[in-house]
Amino acid sequence: MIVRSKPNLIAILFSLKGSIAKRIALRCLLLTVLASLIVLAETWHPDYFAKVNATPFTLLGLSLSIFMSFRNNACYDRWWEGRKQLGQLIIDVRSLIRESQVLGDGPQRTALLRELCGFAHGLIARLRLEDERQAIQPWQQDAPTAGHPNVTDQLLQRIGARCSSLAEQGLISEWRYTVFAALLASLSQVQASCERIKHTPLPFPYNLLLHRTIYLFCILLPFALAGPLGWLTPVFTAIVGYTFLGLDEIGDDLEDPFGFDENDLPCNAILRTVEREVLACLGHSDLPPALEPVDYVLT
Repeated sequence: MIVRSKPNLIAILFSLKGSIAKRIALRCLLLTVLASLIVLAETWHPDYFAKVNATPFTLLGLSLSIFMSFRNNACYDRWWEGRKQLGQLIIDVRSLIRESQVLGDGPQRTALLRELCGFAHGLIARLRLEDERQAIQPWQQDAPTAGHPNVTDQLLQRIGARCSSLAEQGLISEWRYTVFAALLASLSQVQASCERIKHTPLPFPYNLLLHRTIYLFCILLPFALAGPLGWLTPVFTAIVGYTFLGLDEIGDDLEDPFGFDENDLPCNAILRTVEREVLACLGHSDLPPALEPVDYVLT
């Protein structure tokens, strides 16, 4: 995630960190070259372009802009929903840390809180299609069951069983166990919500129609501009192409917010926050440092 103060005019014009300009530069260049060739053809054979009118492109551009705004709003909703769910993860972990104080500083509380860290790491690994068992293993004594379809949820079940055992032993009251169960249910909802975002992309025909229309519009636009604008056509084609292709690329970034792109959510920083707060409550003084933005990027 890009973290920086409000940029000045120079930074707005020349900043590349977090920008999609690098990813669409080649396509914009190809559109510019195509527009130059079309202008050259219009110069040699102006009769072929005499009947081309820009009105249909105006209407198509307006419709395409509205269509893209709907898609980008849907993609941003996914990004923001992911951030809210990871925020809820931190809230639930902090609440469990507070409620677990009733256990004192014994091994039961240590195991419980370390398993919460393991759950957070397993969840992020699952969302990034990484090895959940490897992410969880440093935080619990017993290795997760090999071959389980959902190792992260298995760990949450183990935490629930631990809380149930504490209630049966009389180490926590029934009321306290109810609070623990409610917080674990909230963690389960966080996992299910994040998995829903990860595994339910926007409908493919929706994206396909938008991609095709963008490329069709950008390729045909120089035919309408070549006559009235002449050699200014490549410039305006590049600007329009940068706008539409850039918005399309931003939507692709926001659609999956749990990855490693510069504009994705800072999952590593959120995990580090969970680690630091759990370890601090367990009496550790050598806490891992909080992650800071590197070249404006918070991972």
